[in-house]
Amino acid sequence: MSRPLRVAIVGAGPAGVYAADILTKSDVDAQIDLFEKLPAPYGLVRYGVAPDHPRIKGIVGALQKVLDRPSVRFFGNVEYGVDIKLDDLRQFYDAVIFSTGASADRAMDIPGIDLPGSFGAADFVSWYDGHPDVPRSWPLTATSVAVLGVGNVALDVARVLAKTADELLVTEIPVNVYEGLAASPVTDVHVFGRRGPAQAKFTPLELRELDHSPNVEVIVHAEGIEFDEASMHAIRTNKQVEMIVKTLQEWAIRDVGSRPRRLHLHFLEAPVEVLGDSCVSGLRTETQELTGDGNVRGTGVFTDWDVQAVYRAVGYLSTHLVDIPFDHVSGTIPHEAGRVLDLDEVPMPGVYTTGWIKRGPIGLIGHTKGDALETITSLLVDADSLPRAASPAAGAVVEFLAARGVPFVTNDGWGRLDAHEIALGAAHGRERIKVVSREEMTSVSNG
Repeated sequence: MSRPLRVAIVGAGPAGVYAADILTKSDVDAQIDLFEKLPAPYGLVRYGVAPDHPRIKGIVGALQKVLDRPSVRFFGNVEYGVDIKLDDLRQFYDAVIFSTGASADRAMDIPGIDLPGSFGAADFVSWYDGHPDVPRSWPLTATSVAVLGVGNVALDVARVLAKTADELLVTEIPVNVYEGLAASPVTDVHVFGRRGPAQAKFTPLELRELDHSPNVEVIVHAEGIEFDEASMHAIRTNKQVEMIVKTLQEWAIRDVGSRPRRLHLHFLEAPVEVLGDSCVSGLRTETQELTGDGNVRGTGVFTDWDVQAVYRAVGYLSTHLVDIPFDHVSGTIPHEAGRVLDLDEVPMPGVYTTGWIKRGPIGLIGHTKGDALETITSLLVDADSLPRAASPAAGAVVEFLAARGVPFVTNDGWGRLDAHEIALGAAHGRERIKVVSREEMTSVSNG
């Protein structure tokens, strides 16, 4: 090809940025434009990771270095399917990669799950992370709360609910989030896992972080600390499982202290019904027993828990994208090694996918690197046979967005917003204070 390969990446979270990183390091001369529906990049790192996770958020520095490369451009505040569609992108790019992640809550089919006071974890995470498209307030009125699930997101939600607002004030939480958490009357947060401790999905680091708060007593209920043959095998062969189980066993036998708030961990308790008439007034669980293979079955023993709010953290779900095939059961784009497949299971020329919308919302942020490598490898194999863009000039897509009146945010605009948030934080002795309003974000970005 006599000109650089033109590639669009839809979604500027870790998956999209990793794909750009790998492509820019390849032998192919490529120009890459990242399109993001939010005015800021980083996706899950900015809007899906708890604010008290500075180590995980350190990944931002590495992602920013990719965005700073001359061959990479950022177009924020551009929504695929609304501001620009697949046929539009094909005018300007030889290949399009979809990396839009997963931001919706997976449904949970038990009676009462839709009662007022029952929430999806993703919505709560978006609120406390200052996502511009969710309400500014959150109904934190419960003294006792249930969190359903034992993955990292469940522990994030439980920890943020249990901590005092002042503990989180050193982070980048917006003012409205601090005020909401400060008014919360919560005293007890109960985390429920359907299976045993050896089957928990959180990481040892995430678990240990629960115990770092001077205001939160972590209580492991010993009756759920049971192991079957499969559990013992997992403990013997998986270092992370061994560390998790050891920590839980130690916590289960220690004396309960006197910290003002309590975070309870319950295993082998399956939620079967959210109780209440007009709003949540309790949760009913059924005690489970391990079946030898790591699975469980019900015992017929039920317990009603006095809680006034329920948060389900049972997984994220990707959203169907316009003009792109979608498997609604798995919540993923059908693909073959990253090549998007049409309804006849034939690769769509020049269309690729990576990240959670490709493989489902599993694994840690770093796991998306492997996804991106597979997808970019396929794209490079296909490079000589890709359909050629009719308008490949770098300015063509800029003119298109401007003509449509899209107030897009550029790399320089994101730099202004980033500096503005850091300055807001510095004025209060904090590293950063997030701007929440989309209008304010775009206003600051565009000077």
